[in-house]
Amino acid sequence: MTGLLPWRVVHGDGPLVAMAVHNGHAVREEVARSLALSEADRLREEDPYTDEWAALAPTRVIGLRSRFEIDLNRPRDEAFYRTPDDAWGLEVWKAPPPEDLARRSLEEHDAFYREAGELLNDVERRHGRFVVLDLHSYNHRRNGPDGAPADPQGNPQVNVGTGTMDRERWAPIVDRFISDLRAFDFPGGALDVRENVKFLGRRVPQFVHQSFPTTGCALAVEVKKFFMDEWTGERNPELFAAVGRALASTVPGILEELGKMKGVKQ
Repeated sequence: MTGLLPWRVVHGDGPLVAMAVHNGHAVREEVARSLALSEADRLREEDPYTDEWAALAPTRVIGLRSRFEIDLNRPRDEAFYRTPDDAWGLEVWKAPPPEDLARRSLEEHDAFYREAGELLNDVERRHGRFVVLDLHSYNHRRNGPDGAPADPQGNPQVNVGTGTMDRERWAPIVDRFISDLRAFDFPGGALDVRENVKFLGRRVPQFVHQSFPTTGCALAVEVKKFFMDEWTGERNPELFAAVGRALASTVPGILEELGKMKGVKQ
């Protein structure tokens, strides 16, 4: 798997960018030889299929490597999982990984943020303000395939993380996104969409807000894996497609609110 690039960038027009950095499953050969985890265990903690949701944006960045090789959504000093404490208690490695292996993974992290910065600089140059949808999914059945799911009270179907942004500055975007997502005619009833209940957002939105404090808004969108069996990786086609349509339904509102901000001083 050494020939596989760590991510794929699709360049399009417009001020909307989607990122699905935890979508990937592949690992470098040296990583595969050292991992103690099975492919099924890895897949359970990854965010499969999020690349398909990212198609809602003309410009998108799709992760192709597993977060167990390098986690692009964690700060650099936490991005390489070394101990079970870094990885939900999982024994990731057969033996402590050599530093050369860790260094090569961290070089991927560095390269990703260099390229992300260049990409977003270009979007900013062409459009002024922009929005990044940082797309993820998360587990809620950690008690096993036959265990009870986590309490819905603390696990919304969609968690919108805004903990790294100037919330007041970007309130029109955030509020419109949440409102439009809740208003979507979802099978079985409106989606449970809440802000900062389960996740606040990690390195991707933090990078956007630190690097583009007045021009870049990043929403960390975490969809509970109610649309799939997180233990087998099998998805429910109807629910998965409905989540994609729901996310896509927010695009006109995002663009409308961005347009209203054009005359607002940065």
